[in-house]
Amino acid sequence: MNVILGGFAMVCVFPFIYVIMISLTDEKTLAANGFQIIPEKWSPAAYQYLWAMKDQLFQSYFITILVTILGTLISVMTISFYAYAISRKQFLYRKFFTFLAFFTMLFGGGLVPFYIVATQVLQLKNTIWALILPLVVNAFYILIMRTFFIRSVPESVLESARIDGASEWRIFFQIVLPLSLPGIATIALFSTLGYWNDWFNALLFIDNPTLVPLQSLLMKVEGNLEFIRQNALTNGQQAGILTAIPQDAAKMAMVVISTLPIAIAYPFFQKYFVSGLTIGSVKE
Repeated sequence: MNVILGGFAMVCVFPFIYVIMISLTDEKTLAANGFQIIPEKWSPAAYQYLWAMKDQLFQSYFITILVTILGTLISVMTISFYAYAISRKQFLYRKFFTFLAFFTMLFGGGLVPFYIVATQVLQLKNTIWALILPLVVNAFYILIMRTFFIRSVPESVLESARIDGASEWRIFFQIVLPLSLPGIATIALFSTLGYWNDWFNALLFIDNPTLVPLQSLLMKVEGNLEFIRQNALTNGQQAGILTAIPQDAAKMAMVVISTLPIAIAYPFFQKYFVSGLTIGSVKE
C-alpha cells in the first residue's frame, strides 16, 4: 500500500517537476529536442526574461498577496457567519436563507448585469475591491460549513453557554470557531486558491497597471509572446527577435512563479484540510 500511495504521489508531483525542468531548459534545445525530463542544456534565460519586468512583477505579486489575504479573511468570516446562522434551529428564517444560497448555485444573473452592478452601482472599477468582493460569498462553501456546524458543534454545548449567560457573539467566537478549525481551514484553503488563481475579475474591472494581479499579468505576458511569435513568422526580418525570446521556457517559468508560493503554503493547511474532509464520516 505504501508503494502504491508513493507511486500515486509521484504521479501527482511529477508534472510540476517537469514544468520546472522545462523552464530551466535552453530555448534552442527545446526547439531541437522537444521537452525532456533532464535537459541537454540548462539555461536561466526564461527567468532572466521575466526578471527584466521585475518592477511590474513585484507589484503584481504584492496585489495578489494582498487580495488573497484580505479576500480569504473576509470570505471565511462572511461564510462562517452565514453558515452558522442557518445551521441553528433557533433561527426562524434558516430555511429561507438556505434556499437563497442554494438558488444562486442553480441560476445566475449573467455577465452583463454583473458588470453593470459592479461598475455603475458599486463603483468598483479600478479598485482593489473589484478583485475581492465578487469572490467573497460562495454558496457551495456556505452549505459545506452549514453541514460542518450541524455535525461538529453539539447543541448541548451551545445551550450550556447560553445558560451561563454568554451572548451569541461570544458563543460564536469562543466556542464555535475553536471547534470548527478543520472546516474553516478547508474553506480558507479553497478561498485562497480562488483568489490566487483569479484573473477574470482583473480582466473585467482593472485598467490601472498598479492594480493588475499576478495571474492577469502573466496572461498578458503570454499574449505578448504569442503576438511576437505570430508577427515574426510573417516577417523574416523579425526572426531574430523570435529566437532571442525564450517562449516555451518563459511560459513554464510563469507557471512556476505563479504556482510555487501556493504550493509552499499548502502543507500548513494540510492537517486541518484532511480533518475537515473526514469529519463526520464516521457515525456512532
